[in-house]
Amino acid sequence: MYGKILVPLDGSNLSENVLPYVRALAQALKIQVELLHAIDPEVISALVDPSSGRYADVVEVDMRRKGLEYLEPVAGSFPEARAVSCSTVVDKPAAAIVQIAAATSETLVAMATHGRSGIQRWLLGSVANTVIYTTTRPLLLLRSSQRLERRRVALLKKVIIPLDGSLLAEQVLPHVVALAKKMDMEVLLLQVYGLPPSVRHGSEGYVPDQGQLVKRMKEDAQAYLDQVLGGLQLEGLSRISTLALEGEAAGHIIDIARKTPNSLVAMCTHGRSGMVRLMLGSVTDRVVRHSGNPVLVIRAPSERQVTAHPLRVWP
Repeated sequence: MYGKILVPLDGSNLSENVLPYVRALAQALKIQVELLHAIDPEVISALVDPSSGRYADVVEVDMRRKGLEYLEPVAGSFPEARAVSCSTVVDKPAAAIVQIAAATSETLVAMATHGRSGIQRWLLGSVANTVIYTTTRPLLLLRSSQRLERRRVALLKKVIIPLDGSLLAEQVLPHVVALAKKMDMEVLLLQVYGLPPSVRHGSEGYVPDQGQLVKRMKEDAQAYLDQVLGGLQLEGLSRISTLALEGEAAGHIIDIARKTPNSLVAMCTHGRSGMVRLMLGSVTDRVVRHSGNPVLVIRAPSERQVTAHPLRVWP
């Protein structure tokens, strides 16, 4: 499970929107939190002015001091402030996040995807996107367009798990089991199914009975979800529901998350199974960009590395 939560902050209100969820996780899991402020070397260079004595080392010391002055009150807003540390580093933000997260195998990185602060911008597509592609650590991502009450502790009641029938997508399940137990969350298992375009449009002159195909796909999806449900029950979870829907995966995930108060979406970045692909740049990326809910993103290992179900007990 997780031993530490690394929280990159850039000084903006929007970047701090992830803090209520960090407090909730840290409190439930009883783990350390590290608040990180990365200072881009290019920002230091832009502020250097030898004519007024503003040399690079002077600028760096000043920016580090201001960084800590910003982080320390944030740390003090946590219920267990003694379990929160603050650090500043001079490096490209994405590189700093990935390197510090890599130092401890049980690190969870939690960050807002589009905080802004003056000449530094942490946007999905730049810092957050680079971190997703580069780190092997779990990520808690939140995209929010409005300022939230940053001092509160978020309430998480349900975790939504999109699955596609693949072992890769199921790598998220051990994370969900641990979180659901610690935070007393309900679990919703979701599979979205649908006919590929070649079948829908009858390629090569062949028009199958689409109604029967869709019916069979629904039955297969429900049977698979029931199997996963049974595995989770053997792991000690009891409040589990399943939902199989026809259509487009990202749209259904976003819609369900928006309609489910106090929910968390948990998914892998590149599960694959025939017609449905949960992969970075498509489903996962769209969910992070548009749901407005916190999204736990697990970087699944390569297909060659996955040879068995991720849970210890599986029917």
